[in-house]
Amino acid sequence: MSMPTEARPLTGGCHCADCRRAAGAPMVAWFSVAPEDFRVVAGEMRRYASSARAERGFCGDCGTALTYAAHDSPGEIDVTTASLDDPALMPPEDHVQFGSHLPWVVPGDGLPRFRGSRAEGQREE
Repeated sequence: MSMPTEARPLTGGCHCADCRRAAGAPMVAWFSVAPEDFRVVAGEMRRYASSARAERGFCGDCGTALTYAAHDSPGEIDVTTASLDDPALMPPEDHVQFGSHLPWVVPGDGLPRFRGSRAEGQREE
């Protein structure tokens, strides 16, 4: 997948249990874009309802987790950073849902940590 060419999207690492299970990883790095700014440049993306509140997309060929689209945020789609051709170009700016992080995941990056979502604004100290 190529990196978006629009204004720099919001980036972060999510530590919620849903993302961990969907990706099979201790956290997932995401960036958010408008749905019209997202496109798959190779292969075919398939989708499934991962919960009553969201749909996830994955590569129909290899199974790689690609997207998260919450029904209550129709103007935004979250894309897995590691699925990019060059994920180093989209480093996370913070950690979200850190209140549910795994105890053995201790980021040493100095980035802000939010107990829940950014919108909730509860930062971990």
